[in-house]
Amino acid sequence: MKTELFIPCFIDQLFPDTAFNTVKLLEKAGCTVEYNPQQTCCGQPAFNAGFWDEAKVVGRKFLDGFSEDSVIVTPSASCTGMVKNYYNDLFTNTVVHNKCRTIQGNIYELSDFLVNILQFDYFGAELEGRAVYHDSCAALRECKIKEEPRRLLSKVLGLELVDLPQSDTCCGFGGTFAVKFDAISSAMAQQKVENALSVDAEYIISTDASCLLHLQSYIDKNNLPIKTIHLADVLAHGWGNV
Repeated sequence: MKTELFIPCFIDQLFPDTAFNTVKLLEKAGCTVEYNPQQTCCGQPAFNAGFWDEAKVVGRKFLDGFSEDSVIVTPSASCTGMVKNYYNDLFTNTVVHNKCRTIQGNIYELSDFLVNILQFDYFGAELEGRAVYHDSCAALRECKIKEEPRRLLSKVLGLELVDLPQSDTCCGFGGTFAVKFDAISSAMAQQKVENALSVDAEYIISTDASCLLHLQSYIDKNNLPIKTIHLADVLAHGWGNV
């Protein structure tokens, strides 16, 4: 299957290995991956901050950068949710209305695409350790993704996936929320990490790098014995025996 790859600005700038691992996963699942190096952002930061005119400019560039005849896959439920749910506010009854609707129907978060479209859930990944999965707000509430990442992780050799207490509560990042309400945001990160430590987890895994950055910052600040890792990085780990 031909797929176009959208790498969010967050991952492009801070977690490029996650982007490369996404390509590896898609190719191993049988996809032909195309990447437009001129792509930038979906417009979510500006949109969430209330700058809708600016978000519309960025969103229009996003729409112009992708075709209507192939699926778009991204390792970010947050960006997927932005395009699927909030582009309606920006582009309904505009000159790109029809293209917007087509692309909204074609964009998928990585785990959703692998499990529900390709029906591919085993990559031969290996990762020794005990882990919890964090349901990001965007994945769970905007994209309705819950079982797909867990199904993929259940096939990772050596990984013990245990339930995270209050797994569906927010980690406290929320984009500019973490800047405007630092104390509340930090307290929410503390609760999330302490819940993971309470079940002796060594890893916190999620679909969204923004959540993981926020949690890892709290972990590093407090020198805690746990680390965060993106779902794509887990699934691309330990392929030596395959």
